[in-house]
Amino acid sequence: MLKSGILNPQLNSLLSRIRHTNTLVIADRGFPFWPGIETVDLSLVDDIPRVLDVLSAIRGNFSVGRFFMAEEFRRYNSQEVQAAFANVIGNTPTDYEPHLVLKRRVPDAIGLIRTGDTIPYANIILASG
Repeated sequence: MLKSGILNPQLNSLLSRIRHTNTLVIADRGFPFWPGIETVDLSLVDDIPRVLDVLSAIRGNFSVGRFFMAEEFRRYNSQEVQAAFANVIGNTPTDYEPHLVLKRRVPDAIGLIRTGDTIPYANIILASG
């Protein structure tokens, strides 16, 4: 029985199948459903869990080479919210691109984790390092 780390078996299975340069999407509650992409739905109620909760939980045991986020994230969120993301992202390169361009990356992802996040444009794509 697992005693620490990611306890959700579906999420553990998904994370263990991501290889070098593969991508993973962590999305807010309103992100579109993508047929054909494995989705682990962790949403419970508004803002539980948040994208940052999931990102923080997997960051310790997941090598990220690059992040992708919508440029609208910076336009629609406070400096405080942006700083919280920057704190978890750290020095890992992050590309900001139009939300519609970001969504074009989704079909190539190994999987998608849906959260209950209500932060505008909090969706993030991780490219494994």
